[in-house]
Amino acid sequence: MAKKICILLLISAVIVSVLHASETDNQPLSLDQCIHMAIDSNPLVLSSFQQYNASLARVNQAKSIPQPSIDWDSDLQPKLFDFKNTGEWYFGVSESIEFPGKRHLRGKIAMTESDQLRQEIELLKLDITFQVKEAFYSLLLAQKKYQYTKQNLDLSKDFLEQTKLKFDAGDVAKVEVLRASVEASQAANELTKMSNEVRLAKARLNYLMARKKYTPLEIKGEFLKQPFSLDLKNLKKKALSFRPEVRSIQHAIEGQNLQKKQAKMSYLPDFDLGVNRHKVEGEGEWWDVTLSFPIPLFFWQPVKGEVAEAQANINSLYNDFQHVQNTIALEVEESYMNAEFASNQILLFEEDILTQAEEAYNMFLFSYQEGEIGGIELIQARRTLIQARTSYADALYNYEMALALLEKSIGQRFKGENQ
Repeated sequence: MAKKICILLLISAVIVSVLHASETDNQPLSLDQCIHMAIDSNPLVLSSFQQYNASLARVNQAKSIPQPSIDWDSDLQPKLFDFKNTGEWYFGVSESIEFPGKRHLRGKIAMTESDQLRQEIELLKLDITFQVKEAFYSLLLAQKKYQYTKQNLDLSKDFLEQTKLKFDAGDVAKVEVLRASVEASQAANELTKMSNEVRLAKARLNYLMARKKYTPLEIKGEFLKQPFSLDLKNLKKKALSFRPEVRSIQHAIEGQNLQKKQAKMSYLPDFDLGVNRHKVEGEGEWWDVTLSFPIPLFFWQPVKGEVAEAQANINSLYNDFQHVQNTIALEVEESYMNAEFASNQILLFEEDILTQAEEAYNMFLFSYQEGEIGGIELIQARRTLIQARTSYADALYNYEMALALLEKSIGQRFKGENQ
């Protein structure tokens, strides 16, 4: 009986978890949720983490101590492999002992290589974050444009109905009805096109989150409208501190300096220590201690080989470092200027263009209803209004993308500063 109850409880738990998962799948996703899902499920990130774990294992390998050896030597055998009647034998233990500091230095070199891999992961995450933002904001933009296109269709249908009423009353010619009908058809066709744009934008975002392309997806969030207020000098300073490329080169320079130090330490000798029990048949047993170490006779070899190679690599890395710094500074400045321009565009739309376009449309609509103007003027006013709204949505999108590029260029989110 107890076993059946346990089985029923287990089945119930599974059903509840499945229902909860399905409810979660239908919940609108925020930008942060999309980013976390994309990073957590991205195959390249998962593969890079495995490579990073492998590099950590190599650190332990580099710091490993050589295994001791058991030595046995049988001499003065009357016949080959006549171990029983050997006249002299040695039995003992030997160990290779490195000069103090060499093993620790090897571990530090391996750790710098591991740190470089870690920065490559951070760089990959930055790139994925930007791609998700681009897809997320593209979906927001498509939805906004779909909304405006739907408004345009509603206005076109309303215009068509008014024109038909005017035609029935004998106030306008048949051509006005045909023009209004064409406008309504074009608006319907544009709505179908924007519906497909929304569908494709959802598919791209699903793809980045490692989901099936046409999995139902809803997002929550709005475009930013806050004034742009960031300090360029401070942003450049942050970029040179947080960009993974900078840190990676710094780790590489550190590793090459350690390699150079390791090459110089080759002058310091390792040695082998052995302890043996020595027996000579008929004479007795003794203890033997053996100590051997190399003499750095050919002292110029490390200087011309490992040391020279490490120094050349260091010089090359410093040049790379300078190039990366210049490139990052340029990226930050370009993104900053684009964000500033987009922010000014938003203010211009909100303070002037949108208000004027709406006022103009209402004025033309009233004039048309009063019979003061024809349909062409009203159509043009409506197109201007819809174009202003879609251009405003484009400005909001451009601002978000400029901020996303700016965050990518500094290697860090500045949510607390501007969002």
